[in-house]
Amino acid sequence: MTGTTRNPLPSSRRPRVSVLLPVRDGERHLPRCVESLRTQTLTDIEFLVVDDGSRDSSREILEAWARGDERVRVLPQPRAGLVPALEMARAHARAPLLARMDADDIADPRRLASQLALMDENPDVVLSGCRIEYFPKERVKDGARRYQRWLNSLVAPEEIALDVMVECPIAHPTFMMRAHAVAEVGGYRDVGWPEDYDLLLRLWEAGGRFAKVPEVLLRWRESADRLSRTDPRYGLEAFRRAKVDVLGRTLLDGRSGVLVWGAGPTGKAFARTLLEAGERVRAFVDLDPRKIGQEVYGVPVVEVSGVGSFEGTFSVAAVSGSGARAEIRRTLLARGQREMVDFCAVA
Repeated sequence: MTGTTRNPLPSSRRPRVSVLLPVRDGERHLPRCVESLRTQTLTDIEFLVVDDGSRDSSREILEAWARGDERVRVLPQPRAGLVPALEMARAHARAPLLARMDADDIADPRRLASQLALMDENPDVVLSGCRIEYFPKERVKDGARRYQRWLNSLVAPEEIALDVMVECPIAHPTFMMRAHAVAEVGGYRDVGWPEDYDLLLRLWEAGGRFAKVPEVLLRWRESADRLSRTDPRYGLEAFRRAKVDVLGRTLLDGRSGVLVWGAGPTGKAFARTLLEAGERVRAFVDLDPRKIGQEVYGVPVVEVSGVGSFEGTFSVAAVSGSGARAEIRRTLLARGQREMVDFCAVA
């Protein structure tokens, strides 16, 4: 890592964007990450780098960066974890926009400028992202490729909103958020499920809109030791609990129960999480005639023609495949149901 920034930001000037960068033992990939941030075409930024008790040379790498670029502030803390690191960085941020970055990823030089332009042009958007590419290719498995395709298919606010209960529709390292909106919902929390999805869902609950720059502007490193691969807080059950938590306060409020469309593994797992949260599952609806008449968790599996007897319910399309999800959506829309009012897709 050599050289200094071409246009350092005077310390007295408020930046347009504050980048939140937590680091713990990141020496292996940190230099490439730093270089990708140092060479951003947007220079009106500050970098708030929290060293979360690193035991390798990460601190030295960061201090060297800070000596050559006055926009960088290194904030050391004892090992406390990702959420405390993000909240420490947020507490020191001066910009009206907060951007995320992880220490092992690589940002396109245009990333921050492109997302800033999107936010400036769309004042109703509280959080933006961009398309991503997993790397290195030899480590990217089929599941990650499917997730990448799904993520990159969602760009416009309307597309993102319809799939907000399927999975986190914007990659966390690409987040750019309005600082006031994040503050209003309480910032990052550690509540037993993914902190990024939790924050995005609370912003959605508050009426926030999301969008993406339709370009691949972040290379997202895939590795077997990522928290999302090893920590139960990022497992499928944790994601389901996050969804059910916010659904209970929003789309399910005032309903007489839930119809779970899909009596396969995804539907059964989602119904179990609903029941554990105290929600009432009225029935399963399935398009497979072989499942009709069975009972799951003490409630019937009914065919589509039988859903009329469950008035006042909310429907969840709880299937894993995009094709089956699309088929259920078509069926519900044809019956006059309104997506994100009378039903939503989950996974």
